[in-house]
Amino acid sequence: MDSPSIRTVGIIAHVDHGKTTLVDALFKQAGLFRDNQHVNERVMDSNDLEREKGITILSKVASVRYMGTKINIVDTPGHADFGGEVERVLSMVDGVLLIVDANEGPMPQTRFVLKKAFENKKKPIVCVNKVDREGARPIDAYDKTIDLFIDLGAEEEDLFFPHIYTSGSGGFARKDPNGTETDMRALFDMIVDNIPAPEVEHEGPFLLQVNNLDYSDYLGRMFGGKILRGTIKVGDRMERQREGRDKKDGFNVTKLWTYEGIQLKEVEEASAGEIVMMSGLDHVHISDTINVPDTNAPLPIIQIEPSTLSMNFYANNSPLAGKDGGKFLTIHKIRERLEKEEVVSVSIEIDEDSTATDAVKVKARGELQLAILIETMRREGYEMQISRPEAILVRDANGSITEPYEIATLELPEDAQGFVMEEMSRRKGEMQDMQINDNGTRRLVYSIPTRGLIGFRSNYLTMTRGLGLMSSLFDGYREYKGAIESRTNGALIVKDPGKLTRYAYEKIQERGQFFYEVGTELYGGMIVGACAKEEDLVVNAVDQKAATNMRSASADATTVLDAHREFSLEEALSWLRDDELLEVTPKMLRFRKKVLDHSQRRVSERRSDTANV
Repeated sequence: MDSPSIRTVGIIAHVDHGKTTLVDALFKQAGLFRDNQHVNERVMDSNDLEREKGITILSKVASVRYMGTKINIVDTPGHADFGGEVERVLSMVDGVLLIVDANEGPMPQTRFVLKKAFENKKKPIVCVNKVDREGARPIDAYDKTIDLFIDLGAEEEDLFFPHIYTSGSGGFARKDPNGTETDMRALFDMIVDNIPAPEVEHEGPFLLQVNNLDYSDYLGRMFGGKILRGTIKVGDRMERQREGRDKKDGFNVTKLWTYEGIQLKEVEEASAGEIVMMSGLDHVHISDTINVPDTNAPLPIIQIEPSTLSMNFYANNSPLAGKDGGKFLTIHKIRERLEKEEVVSVSIEIDEDSTATDAVKVKARGELQLAILIETMRREGYEMQISRPEAILVRDANGSITEPYEIATLELPEDAQGFVMEEMSRRKGEMQDMQINDNGTRRLVYSIPTRGLIGFRSNYLTMTRGLGLMSSLFDGYREYKGAIESRTNGALIVKDPGKLTRYAYEKIQERGQFFYEVGTELYGGMIVGACAKEEDLVVNAVDQKAATNMRSASADATTVLDAHREFSLEEALSWLRDDELLEVTPKMLRFRKKVLDHSQRRVSERRSDTANV
């Protein structure tokens, strides 16, 4: 089979620098969509959560054909929590297209993904995007990108990187920011001319390393990656191996696909350089080697950054379990779903050493990654209870406890600087650098324990009125910094089950802030709000006004109730204390104490206090 001319390029960028919109423009230019065809914006963000959050979570492959060359485009996440996805993609591509915002220039996350590209010896080409936006400074962005290349120790030849000026929304690519080109041809030419052809062997026995997984209810496990050597046909006998594992699994290839546009196209045969998916074996993992039996030692496992946080998933045993439309409630079903996620995701891992029999302990790269997983599961009909995220602690060679650290980079308005510095100090952060940007904003760089960042993002957005930008990168394990105060408010705990009444809301609101509106179904031990003081307070939230109370009806109607606080999933996870759980159902987020019964909870608290003396 003749191998077509192929280029495989990974698109990497900081969050919200426009890479997915740019890919849409390439698709339109290549004629994947008819002129009159309705196309969703950001077509590669196929996941509902990706569309809502405006970020790319899962890496995806698509292809376009240009002047006889097939260009495979791999879209990658820009958020550090999904760094495992970036590592996985870089093992599959032959070069990277770095997208830089013409106004902001390279950002901290750009540094992360570009550093990974250099480490993997992937040739970079640069696209200065959004040049038609108000305030765009394309030449300045290009100069800052050169500075970034120098900072990262790029080879001298890489400093003369091919670059182009584009607008994904405008659908043009120009060799000069003031050029007149009105389509994307110049970008296509730059990719074909500068991204190397795949470094593969066309002759010899078939070889592939798995770095893409999927699942179909009809076909079962689907797996694939870039063919490194040889040719594969439907029906061929293959073998799965893994470094560090003696067992080999033989199987026959039952189906084979390549990428055409944004769809998988079923084929009978594919050769070296192509990115393929195949079926025929169920238990396949990222980094597995697929080859002709007895022809190759397994390839080295793809190295990714370690998990830094863990969290326990429990079955929902609250009095309201199953009343919000949940279909999957048992710990068995929850474990089954998490095992499926572990197989597909590079950096989600079930802790098999956990001693808890009623819970599944999951390790991940960051709290956003865990929140995305939980949100996905609740939309699929799962109900569960979640513990507060915890940093994964490790003993060093001397037996001392160490913890994961992050380098956090914050861009914020000047008037928010004091509040942010005070909050970072409280969370055990140490400032490494401070700069004043050209536009008057501040850039603060902190070294901080990973657990110090749990719940920080939502506070940070509040302190900066939504104007703050933040990114963090794993910075290794160092000495444990001691206790970090999680929150200063106690909980308003529901005494008896029932519905939250207006009468009770009015009486209790001076004691703290409610989390739910009047009429919400409650149960004993559920947390209905935050106490104004540090200690917990048990309240009668279902109290009804006595019939003998002659207070006028008009007075009732005109009393203004304080607004209740709404939580995002990430905010809710960070609000928890160690003795609390978050009940997650398809319709509700409910806070609760681990021990619902008040008398039992007091006994367990006394035991805990005694143990800590």
